[in-house]
This record gives sequence, C-alpha cells and structure tokens, in this order.
Amino acid sequence: MTKQKRLILDLVESSHEHPTAEEIFFRARQQMPSIALGTVYRNLNSLVENGMVRRITIPGEPDRFDNTRSYHDHMICSCCGAIKDVYICGIEEAIKSATGDEISSYELNAYYLCEKCKKVSAVTAI
Repeated sequence: MTKQKRLILDLVESSHEHPTAEEIFFRARQQMPSIALGTVYRNLNSLVENGMVRRITIPGEPDRFDNTRSYHDHMICSCCGAIKDVYICGIEEAIKSATGDEISSYELNAYYLCEKCKKVSAVTAI
C-alpha cells in the first residue's frame, strides 16, 4: 500500500463524520502537502472497490466515505446533511418477501430532522 493510500485510509478510519473526498484531501494536505486531489479520488475509489471503505451516495451532494465496514444504513438530516449510522435487521428478508427475488445488496438512506435542526426550527417558528 502506498503512503498516500495508507494516509487516506487512516483519515477515513479515524473520522466519525462521513467525510467528503474534499474534506479528506484538506486533512491529508496537513500531513502530506504535495498530495493532489486526483490522488485522493483515485485512492478512495480503490479503497471502495477493495471493500476497505464504504461510499455513501446522496443525490445532489458529494459522495461521503464511511469508516464502518460492517453492514449498516444511514439516517441523513434533510436540513443540515448530518449523517448517522443505523442498524436495522430484516430489510433484506422484507425485500425478498415483497418481491420474491434474491437481492445482492442494497443501500438505505432514511431522511429525518436531527435534534439540532429541530431546536433551530422550533426557535424560528416562535
């Protein structure tokens, strides 16, 4: 594994924020000033392909990267975009039961209003 790829993997693994490629790039430059944005993208794609990092795709937003390799789903705040992991059992079985088809994989992004945004919304409604 190259030094660049190791750094990028370490940055994703140490993050609890589901960072974008650009956020990873800015963090990587603090430790390796010569790293290029293209290098970050290429290495993230490779890490995703090898199952070492998960990509979270949100329509209209930049992809985010997840350090948790175990299978899980995501709750996304529709106001601020904050992402949190959620573990829901039985979804694959429910899909198979509803369709009669075997599925190879799925991604679930559920949208909600986080506590912080609920508070702001409640204050501005007064």
